[in-house]
Parts: sequence; structure tokens; C-alpha cells
Amino acid sequence: MELPWLGEHCSERACKQLDFLPLKCDACGEVFCKDHIRYDDHRCSSAYKKNVQVPVCPLCNVPIPVQRGEVPDIVVGAHMDNDCKYNPAQQKQRIFTNKCLKPGCKRKEMMKVVCEQCGGNFCIKHRHPLDHDCKGSSHPTSKAGYAALMRASHTAFKPAGAIGVPSNGSLQHNRCR
Repeated sequence: MELPWLGEHCSERACKQLDFLPLKCDACGEVFCKDHIRYDDHRCSSAYKKNVQVPVCPLCNVPIPVQRGEVPDIVVGAHMDNDCKYNPAQQKQRIFTNKCLKPGCKRKEMMKVVCEQCGGNFCIKHRHPLDHDCKGSSHPTSKAGYAALMRASHTAFKPAGAIGVPSNGSLQHNRCR
């Protein structure tokens, strides 16, 4: 053996393998090789401290408390017979229930997409007031949206050589170049 001070020997009596990457059992604190690290493989005397499993009801997905010495299958069976809150109708609940109110659209969304102006429920495609011909108010609630609409409507009616006066007060001539 060239480097006997490296690594540690497995604590399993039958093994005693020199392991350069030994693993320490978190229950008993002894060092083992990869073949004996599991509680069952080295018959760990302290496994009861760490090897605690909480069974979950397969119907309602609720953790079931089990006392020491009780068989988990019997306790879960008793829960299913007496205390289980399983609702078979709950499984058939539909996720996409919010139907778009735009005439002709049959899309449904998982979450409500409500228009701020008319209060209608629409799909993602028709969520904006201009996309569903909103009758809620005369202009969008956001100032940026209102300003964009006003700019679009003013440029549509201006002749080609009109003079525009921006908000900073400087004059500018709008000509096609």
C-alpha cells in the first residue's frame, strides 16, 4: 500500500474495505463504503432516529401521523375508511372555465382576464379594449394609451404640409422629404 494514511476502512465487520471517499452514516456516525452506507446494509442501531417516513393518503394527499410500533398500512387504511376528505367530484373540476365574451370567440382561459373599462372577461387575444370593441368608456384608462390614440387620430387628419406645435413650444414643419 503506497498511501495507507489516505481514506478510511469501512466499519462493516465483514468488509473493512479501504475507501478513499468514505461516507459517514448520519444516524450512528460510523464510516462506511458505498456498499454499506444504507441503514439496512450495515444494520444500523440508530436508524430509528433518522429513518422516519410519513405515509400520505393516496386519495386526499394528506400526511397521516403514525405512532411508533403501528403498521403504516393499517393506519392509512383506517384514515381512508373514517377521516378521508376525498372528493371524487374535485378531480373532474375543469381548469379552463373562463370563457371569452367576444362574439364568435370560443377560447377559455385558466384565469380571469377582466377588462378595466367594461368589466368583461376575455381571452388573451381579446384582452385589450381595442381588440374586443369595448363599450365601457370613451378612452383607455391609461394616460399613455390615451396619448397614443390622440396622436394617431391627429396625424390621420393632418394635411401633408401642416405645422405641428409640440409640447415644448418649438415650431416644426412636417413635410415629406
